[in-house]
Amino acid sequence: MTVLASGSDVSWSQIFNFTDYGSLLSLVQNSIIAGALLGVVGGLLSTFVMMRDLPFAVHGISELSFAGASGFLLAGWSVVAGSIVGSLVAALIIGALGVRARDRNSIIGVLMPFGLGLGVLFLSLYRGRAANKFGLLIGQIVAVDDSKLTTLASVSAVVVVGLALLWRPLTFASVDPELAAARGVPVRILSPVFMILLGLGVAMSVQIVGALLVLSIVCTPAAAAMRVTSSPALVPLLSVAFAVTSMVGGILLAVGASVPITPYVTTISFLIYLVCRGLGVLRARRATGAVAAA
Repeated sequence: MTVLASGSDVSWSQIFNFTDYGSLLSLVQNSIIAGALLGVVGGLLSTFVMMRDLPFAVHGISELSFAGASGFLLAGWSVVAGSIVGSLVAALIIGALGVRARDRNSIIGVLMPFGLGLGVLFLSLYRGRAANKFGLLIGQIVAVDDSKLTTLASVSAVVVVGLALLWRPLTFASVDPELAAARGVPVRILSPVFMILLGLGVAMSVQIVGALLVLSIVCTPAAAAMRVTSSPALVPLLSVAFAVTSMVGGILLAVGASVPITPYVTTISFLIYLVCRGLGVLRARRATGAVAAA
């Protein structure tokens, strides 16, 4: 057994273990499908999250999603339903009251500790399996049964269809809200509608990656894509590709390990961002050099 550090009981086999990988892989087929679905949804949502400067809102929604899921877990009800209820409550509050960035951030700053504290209270009162508790915070890959996968697929379809219908006006409103409003785009209505779609996406992501690290799926992919291109067509495509790679790749690496899925997903997502940032810097230097040479 290879030990990571002197005097430590931690070994590489706990982090990367491909023994009986084929048989273990068959146990997480639903999770792989769920990861791919979340990658598509998260990648699409990520595009607008970055354009509308909403990473902080994602974190706020995830905290209330966690509170809803843990509350329903304590009551013996559906965790997925609780996660959706918590996310929608947060999304509606932020969307309805947070029109201006300053107001929105203040509201989120109030909601986040309340949601986290409420969730911790519910989990401390819960006397069931410990895996159910920590899975809501840090994610797990073996909890996606057929019913959860069906629910996740249905909600994902709603989010994707909703984004498809709103894509053009939402893009216009995200890039230049004042001009969009002057052209007759219902900017004030689009904001809460998008927040509802975002809330649904966050609620689904919490089921796999946990409430604490949803940002790696709903923010990082588009942040990476925007480092290498400004094309309105390529950004969402790259964002989806990056999110799917992070989710499915993280699941595949975590199958035989004894640690949660979250470190794998977040590490892959972070590495993709670093590579894209580096490419963006190189592109900017080449453009500067070309201008100087001309």
